[in-house]
Amino acid sequence: MTNRLAIALTQINPTVGAVAANADKVLAARATAAGQGADLMVTPELVINGYPPEDLVLRPAFQEQVEEAVARLAQATGDGGPAILLGATHRKDGHLYNAAYLLDGGKVRHVRHKHDLPNYGVFDEKRVFTAGPLPGPIPFRDVLLGVMVCEDMWKPEVAECLEENGADILIVPNGSPYDIMNIEARLVQAVSRVTETGLPLLYVNQVGGQDELVFDGASFVLDAGRNLRCQLPVWQEGVVTTQWSRGEQGWTCQAGPIASEIGRWEMIYRAMVTGLADYVGKNGFPGVLIGMSGGIDSALTAAVATDALGAGRVHCVMMPSRYTSRESLEDAAACSGLLGVRHDTVSIAPAVDAYGAMLGDLFAGTAPNEAEENIQARARGMTLMALSNKFGHMVLSTGNKSEMSVGYATLYGDMCGGYSVLKDVYKMTVYALSAWRNEHCPEGLLGPAGMVIPRNIIDKAPTAELKDNQKDQDTLPPYDVLDDILESLVENEMTFSDIEARGHDRALIERIWGMLLRAEYKRRQAPPGVKITPRAFGRDRRYPITNRFRS
Repeated sequence: MTNRLAIALTQINPTVGAVAANADKVLAARATAAGQGADLMVTPELVINGYPPEDLVLRPAFQEQVEEAVARLAQATGDGGPAILLGATHRKDGHLYNAAYLLDGGKVRHVRHKHDLPNYGVFDEKRVFTAGPLPGPIPFRDVLLGVMVCEDMWKPEVAECLEENGADILIVPNGSPYDIMNIEARLVQAVSRVTETGLPLLYVNQVGGQDELVFDGASFVLDAGRNLRCQLPVWQEGVVTTQWSRGEQGWTCQAGPIASEIGRWEMIYRAMVTGLADYVGKNGFPGVLIGMSGGIDSALTAAVATDALGAGRVHCVMMPSRYTSRESLEDAAACSGLLGVRHDTVSIAPAVDAYGAMLGDLFAGTAPNEAEENIQARARGMTLMALSNKFGHMVLSTGNKSEMSVGYATLYGDMCGGYSVLKDVYKMTVYALSAWRNEHCPEGLLGPAGMVIPRNIIDKAPTAELKDNQKDQDTLPPYDVLDDILESLVENEMTFSDIEARGHDRALIERIWGMLLRAEYKRRQAPPGVKITPRAFGRDRRYPITNRFRS
């Protein structure tokens, strides 16, 4: 009977659709695991397909490529090295499953299908997969492995079935995306499954960015006493082999490395960096363009871009109008200088004047309003897109979640771009992250250490500078008030009365709610951006544009 087992946790950053490259990553990780003496290597969920593959997974040609890759990896295990518990799709009897394969000795030995398909928030698996039956354990070298694919761990039914059928160790391959609550939530669910079954649990998660989602890794092992025995770092690929032994009380895992926890602001900042780096890299853009205003949103966006891509791939452009202050010009140039990025100035005054002449007859007799203001924002968008078309860099929009919530943004102006770094970041968090980044530059970031956002940018009152003496607070309440109301409405779905009990004016709550609903049509046209909160606009919060509901 086998009394010792070495199991490798492999934290991999796959790319959706890059089937051969993902298989190569698995083989490289297996070579590392073999060097560490592993008997079995566990990969993340759907690592061969990339996760989430969405409707791509329905294409027969894609399914065939995946099957070929699985066969290639199975053959590779014929060398006597580690077996692989592999995440990939599986076709059977006209159905498509989210599956875990056990590859060993040159063959596919077993396949288990995901039972609980998530269909909430960012997940839409019932659209593309068939749910598998309640699974039994997988036999592997005298050990019964209780394999639960991701969501199967979040309810007790699958774990209980596996325990009742003799499983020795629970193993959970995952594609679990990051948000500010999810790491703790995962651990709570894992502890619950261990408590209910009395079995140790090994959890493997992927890392990296995929469109709006980022995956933080943080793979771990819990023993039967709910103690943390091993934890991999967040935001890093890696292979760590854990040592297991069988005793009278079942299987136990020797103490392994436990990565240090990092703070809230660093987690959010690294999520933004990871999301942008992979979006740009996996889509093949040479770099990014940023409209630099001298304000805090564009400054933080530029800092994240520099940390994600390096200064040489970031191009900042200041586009002044007659309302742009000398202070803004100086602050924008100073921030670009601290970051070491290219900084150019292109005046939009000629374009604004041209539009004024073009529309003069039609605008005659009317008072200036947002039409004239938005011409400036759109002239800036046109300028950035022209530079993007000419040189290939992707435009980053710089609006934050507070502004996007209430529609304080211009369609085809400051909203234009291919990606939004701050899309799911409230304004007060923008301030906190800016202050944090000036004090910290953790290992792995590509930007300079020290101050990167001038203090004046953080301290001054925010303004769009689209008319004389304009301040954001002319239109919006103070951002600390606005953010608390928005979080209550968006993340927590609180009633007006409950929000009022937090100390907010009822009329203001109703005004913000109306702005939130009216801005839905803008958000539908906004670029993607990394998910940070539990309820990001888009996949998490899907409200109709035409909507006459009033609370």
